[in-house]
Amino acid sequence: MATVRQLLESKGNDVWSVRTDTSVFEAIELMSNKGIGALVVLEDDKLVGIISERDYARKVVLKERASKKTRVGEIMVKEVLYASLDHTDQEGLALMTEKRIRHLPVLDGGKLVGMISIGDLVKSIIAEQRHVIEQLEHYISG
Repeated sequence: MATVRQLLESKGNDVWSVRTDTSVFEAIELMSNKGIGALVVLEDDKLVGIISERDYARKVVLKERASKKTRVGEIMVKEVLYASLDHTDQEGLALMTEKRIRHLPVLDGGKLVGMISIGDLVKSIIAEQRHVIEQLEHYISG
């Protein structure tokens, strides 16, 4: 099993963020430009929320709110689940599946150090399984 630390070492630990007073339009534009589905919300370098495309669809579009006038702080998820560097990819996937989320900030001693997605975890687990299969095939074939 790979740890979140190993996953971040492999994929990188870039994290894109916005503030609570950022317009939802600007947040969605940033997500689009970076090809990502969620942003952490920081105030004074402290994690205070997370906003995703799902939040935009459900809390802005479906409620016919104006994305240029609505602030991130109005629609963000405030109770942020997170992973630590020592969590395994399987623990992260189990948490995401149970809570029906697709992005997890990674904290180390309360400090934001990265972000992982469900896609990152699935890719990691598939790579591990592929490696085990190759080892078994090598063992069987002698």
